[in-house]
Amino acid sequence: MERGFRQFIFIASSIIILIAVLISPFASKSPDWLEKVAEDKGFLNMAKSVWRYSPFSDYSVTGIENNYISTGLSGIIGIVIVFVITLIVAKKISAKRD
Repeated sequence: MERGFRQFIFIASSIIILIAVLISPFASKSPDWLEKVAEDKGFLNMAKSVWRYSPFSDYSVTGIENNYISTGLSGIIGIVIVFVITLIVAKKISAKRD
């Protein structure tokens, strides 16, 4: 990768992480539409029993008591995971073209 593109990726990633950290703690605590439908149809408890062992259950990191830090960290981890997966797929596509 050329230097200018790497610099762009670094700056863009930094801005995205900063936004995730600053805005994610203010996300609504109300259930999203999928959770609301599960609640209305009566199978929400079944789903909660499965997902309570998830490392990012309810947009938080297990083991961190502070809700703001936990939610922000969850956002950062999600961004990093998506970025790494995207980078791997892009490299594989790029390798096939060469």
